Amino acid sequence: MSQPMETDLFSVWARRIRTSDPTAFEAFFRALHGPLQRYAERFVPDPSVAGDMVQDAFVRIWEGRERIDPKQSLKAFAYRTVRNLCLNRIRDSRNRENLLAERYQPPSRPGFRPDESLEGDQLARLLEEWIAELPERQREALRLSRFQGLSHDEVAEAMEVSPRTVNNHLVKALRTIRDRIRAYEPSLLDL
Repeated sequence: MSQPMETDLFSVWARRIRTSDPTAFEAFFRALHGPLQRYAERFVPDPSVAGDMVQDAFVRIWEGRERIDPKQSLKAFAYRTVRNLCLNRIRDSRNRENLLAERYQPPSRPGFRPDESLEGDQLARLLEEWIAELPERQREALRLSRFQGLSHDEVAEAMEVSPRTVNNHLVKALRTIRDRIRAYEPSLLDL
C-alpha cells in the first residue's frame, strides 16, 4: 500500500519541480539524498567523492527540470543519473591513471628484455581496444565486475537488469576477448 503512495508522491514532486517549485525539490532531495549517497558509495568507495556525485545529480536534475516527464519515474531517473556520474568518474579516473602510467617508466630490472615490455604494452593496448569494441552493456558489465569488483547482484542493480542477464553479458564479453587473444597469440591462453 505504501508503494503506490510513494509513487504518487514522486509524481507530484516531478510535476512541481518541473514548474520550478523549490519546496518540492527540497522534499525530493530530503527523501533521496541518503539512499543515493549509499548507492553512489557502491561505485565510489570514498564517501566525499560519492557525495559529490549525488550533489551533481541533484544539480543536474534541477537545471534540467523543464525536461522532467511526470509520467516517468523521477526516483529511477535520480538513481540513473547518480550511476552515470559515478561510472563517468571511474572512467575518467582510469584514463588519468593510464596517462600517468604511460608517462612513468619503471627502471629496468636485471635480465629484463625490453622486447617483453613492448609485447606486454602492445597486448595491454589491444585488450583496451577489444574491450572498447564490445557492445555497451557487455562492456559495462565487464568493467563493473572485473575492474570495480562488484558482485553480480551489485552489477545487476547498477545496470537495472537481472543477475542472470549480467552473467550472460559477462560470458559473451569474456568469450569475445578470449577469441581475440586466441587469434592474436594462442600461446597466451596456455599461461
